[in-house]
Amino acid sequence: MSFLVVERPGILTTIQDPGRPGLAHLGISMSGAADDLSMRLANRLVGNVDRAPVLEMTLIGGQYAFHGPAHIALTGAPMPLRLAGAPVPMWRTLAVRAGERLTIEGTATGARAYLAVRGGIDVTLLFGSASTHLVSGVGGLGRALRAGDMLGFGTSGFERQPPADGPPPGLDRLIERLSADRAIRITPGPQADWFTDAARQSMALDTWTVHDHSDRMGIRLIGRAIERHRLDELLTEGVTLGAIQVLPDGQTVLLFVEHQTTGGYPKIANLAAVDRHRAGQLRPQARVRFEWIDFGKARQQLREQEAALEACLPGVV
Repeated sequence: MSFLVVERPGILTTIQDPGRPGLAHLGISMSGAADDLSMRLANRLVGNVDRAPVLEMTLIGGQYAFHGPAHIALTGAPMPLRLAGAPVPMWRTLAVRAGERLTIEGTATGARAYLAVRGGIDVTLLFGSASTHLVSGVGGLGRALRAGDMLGFGTSGFERQPPADGPPPGLDRLIERLSADRAIRITPGPQADWFTDAARQSMALDTWTVHDHSDRMGIRLIGRAIERHRLDELLTEGVTLGAIQVLPDGQTVLLFVEHQTTGGYPKIANLAAVDRHRAGQLRPQARVRFEWIDFGKARQQLREQEAALEACLPGVV
């Protein structure tokens, strides 16, 4: 059996996959990779299906010793990496020999990187997913990785040979497109009409700062207070990934992959799915701009992004 040993786990490294959609009515949020596109690209670079479990690394990667040969790829926020002491590139398929160490440093921009291993990380599934839900302590290992953890790999999630002749044509252009510095797109929330015209305009005109106390459950944003013209209480109702709630003090929080499944704060907007990966790369003190788009445009832009991904590096059907 091939396995890797965690020698240094970084600040927060967890096992993730696309998550557990469709269970919110049971009180189970989706969880899964914060930057879903980087996770999928990492898997495709090593020949895995998109749902194969990977390691999600936050701010600092760590060090891993491989006990068995492997093909790996690291995507997401730029984290310098060395294999057997030699610098190697991100966004490429890399061959690892048994006994070699992979060292992944910290990132100065972005928040998360994804390490995929050919065949996927071996872990018991919960409700069909390997993703770690840190708030409840379930899925994956039920926690962040620790030094000394041993993770098997190579028995699930493999469908085809990884690219053998260098990066796929157009990959660098796709990465540049996905990581471009632009406003995060949002659509109107179910209580958008509870807020003044000036408040709705400020969502797109202002620049917001990510609060230090943001995490996978919610991304808190600091900025000008959002004013309501309707002040009555909202009955607790179901909430979704990407909902932007306005708290009583007028500050906002973007509900993220480990969000609670119900809430009683009004929602002025919702993160467009096309930019979920951008939200997953927000780090404390990052500056954020938003752009309003309508639902039809949001769907069209998501289809265009998926088409660009498939044209560059097709997934396994």
